[in-house]
Amino acid sequence: MTRRSVVVLLIWAAVVAACVGQILRTPFTADLSAFLPAEPDAQQRVLIEQLQSGLPARTLLIGIEGGDALARAQASRLLAKGLRDSGLFEQVQNGETESFDRVGSWLFDNRYALSPAVDAQRFTVAGLQDAIGETVSLLGTPAGNAVKPILERDPTGETVRIAEALIPSNSPRSEEGVWASRQGQRALLVAINKAPGADLDAQLLAIQRVRDGFAALAPPGLTLQVSGAPVFGVESRAQIETEVHQLAAAGTVLMSVLLLLAFASLPALFVALLPVATGVLVGITAVSLVFGGVHGITLGFGTTLIGEAVDYAFYYLIQARAHGAPHWVRHGWPTVRLGLLTSVCGFAALVFSGFPGLQQLGVFSLAGLIGAAAFTRFVMPQIMPQGARGSRLRLALGHGAAHAVAWLPRLRWPLLALGVAAAGLLVVQRDSLWSAQLSSLSPIKQEALDLDASLRADLSAGDARTLAVVQGADLQATLQRAEATGRLLDGLVDQGKIGGYDSVARWLPSVAVQQARINSLPQAQALQQALAEATEGGPLSAERLQPFVAEVQGARGRPPVTMESLRETGLSPLIDALLLQRKDGSWVALLPLQPVPGSNAMMDTESLRLALRPIPELQVLEIGAELTRMYAHYLQQAQTQALLGALAVVALMAFTLRSVRRLLSVCQPLLLAVVLTMGLMAVLNVQLGILHLVGLLLVVAVGSNYALFFDMLRRDPAAADVDTLASLVLANMTTVLSFALIAMSGIPALSAIGRVVAIGCLLALVLAAAFAPRARAK
Repeated sequence: MTRRSVVVLLIWAAVVAACVGQILRTPFTADLSAFLPAEPDAQQRVLIEQLQSGLPARTLLIGIEGGDALARAQASRLLAKGLRDSGLFEQVQNGETESFDRVGSWLFDNRYALSPAVDAQRFTVAGLQDAIGETVSLLGTPAGNAVKPILERDPTGETVRIAEALIPSNSPRSEEGVWASRQGQRALLVAINKAPGADLDAQLLAIQRVRDGFAALAPPGLTLQVSGAPVFGVESRAQIETEVHQLAAAGTVLMSVLLLLAFASLPALFVALLPVATGVLVGITAVSLVFGGVHGITLGFGTTLIGEAVDYAFYYLIQARAHGAPHWVRHGWPTVRLGLLTSVCGFAALVFSGFPGLQQLGVFSLAGLIGAAAFTRFVMPQIMPQGARGSRLRLALGHGAAHAVAWLPRLRWPLLALGVAAAGLLVVQRDSLWSAQLSSLSPIKQEALDLDASLRADLSAGDARTLAVVQGADLQATLQRAEATGRLLDGLVDQGKIGGYDSVARWLPSVAVQQARINSLPQAQALQQALAEATEGGPLSAERLQPFVAEVQGARGRPPVTMESLRETGLSPLIDALLLQRKDGSWVALLPLQPVPGSNAMMDTESLRLALRPIPELQVLEIGAELTRMYAHYLQQAQTQALLGALAVVALMAFTLRSVRRLLSVCQPLLLAVVLTMGLMAVLNVQLGILHLVGLLLVVAVGSNYALFFDMLRRDPAAADVDTLASLVLANMTTVLSFALIAMSGIPALSAIGRVVAIGCLLALVLAAAFAPRARAK
């Protein structure tokens, strides 16, 4: 081994060691919000904030089934107590009234700052008569049990009024003192994790605590159900990690078998796998350094490098066998290098995408392919300078390929006709060809989605479909706009156009509103006089209501409700669900709108915007429609980026080939391969998405290598020997088989890439051979 060889191997070993060290410190995620815009518009920004760090991202929905109602209720209480004592959860609710005692006391103490009915008119003679009469009328109703204990201290019913405003239009039913499903066959709990939704390790710990806590109860005949965004995130990550490992192992075994059959040599097998391993390590390291973490789908995409990176090994080991490494570097490497550069141009378009997920795929592809190609160019000649000897299978493949190359040009016109038919089908189905659903990227199984929907329905906690969103430079400005929006929404509720809404301003009114309410409270003497007149001849005497006078005077000196005092009551989850502070110091208030009970009727978004137009900077978001719009924009931008990448590939080949005729002969099979692949997807009723698009880009990247090789053979017919053709066939077999393996993945994102690339690359080789220009006569 020469000194140059030692230096090259040491440099390679140092690079591998550095990559491994970086990867060991790299966090891996499965959050689909990585495939959302990095620079969203105002409406998308609110939605993305909720997906990444909002309350839904850390809320667990829990069900207990089996046994009788009493057994389920007892298990619910014990589990809730255990979860509260664990310290992992910000709040655990199961319908037990004891958990609301603290909140109820706080509401009672601050009722005059919180009640929307408090104003100067409220404490006039007429106002007191009306308010006291309304409260007394409740004594004969089911609400009377709550009114009686506080009647003498709150005869105007402010506490009841606040409670009525805070009760949601839909709430879970109660059985044996805890929440139960509508059919009464399941006890229900809601647990809100303290950790951020993006911290999947913390979410896993919380989920495991729920399951361990339930198992410790050992309830006979009872079963546990857990759902929610944290479960989806944790299970998605686990599924992605498992499948990536399985795909990598299966792909390695498959490639190893092919390599052994091709070379009949263990050393050749080991060396041929090194470009793949090097490329994957370099790709993961590059993504880690650029983004600070690696998404599971990006890692899964790494297995696709097996398909193209191992091609480089085939090209070198087979083509260097006849004349050695120096000859391959002079004659074979330029074509491989051009194929690499076309791939780089194609995937570089993804790097400039506005979506972190695509950017990661682009960086990974660029770094990985460059790493694999650099290993092939500089390290492999030092390890196996004479290439690898052949096997009978390789010779058979080479001779078979030679016959196919001679025969395939006869199919040019039928293949062109198929291409035209496929293009026509794509035009006809253009409106339904692409899927604009973000869920197409999700690996979550339908059974898990059905369980989540069932628990949400029982909890009456279905995600609000429509949000009114207000924002302000500071907290008080935001609260004031939320209050103004609430007044307009109250009118819509009265008109029956919406069923109701939630607002943080009900719990935390602006200081200005609180101060106005407190200022409207009369002094003791004035209140005594008005109360005496208002109660004359009524069921309650003024003397009996003296505690009321004392309460009003106490409220006059009470400080306003603040964010801190509200959090001390244990209502942080409520605040976090309805009020957000951004990094720039501004605030956002969310007002979820509820449909009319029974009919699920809701004003359309445009009418809502019109009704709420007096509020500055107000937005109305219909979540489903907004997600669809956002993903459609994402898809459109990705299509533009892919087109730019394809044009960059064509421009590079045009610059290198310097011949329009040669350029057309290279591009024609690539275009046909893409069109036929898309046409086949349309025939199979497979809607295309973002990852299909990435797959098509990979088809162009890999297929350009085949087309360029046939262009090289046209210029140098002597190079069209059995070994060269065998290298092309083996390279294609590894690509097609590895991507066919990925197509069987249960992860839709990986399956999408696998199906497209396996079909597209096979077509790319066949079409490159069919449309290869005739060799130049000597």
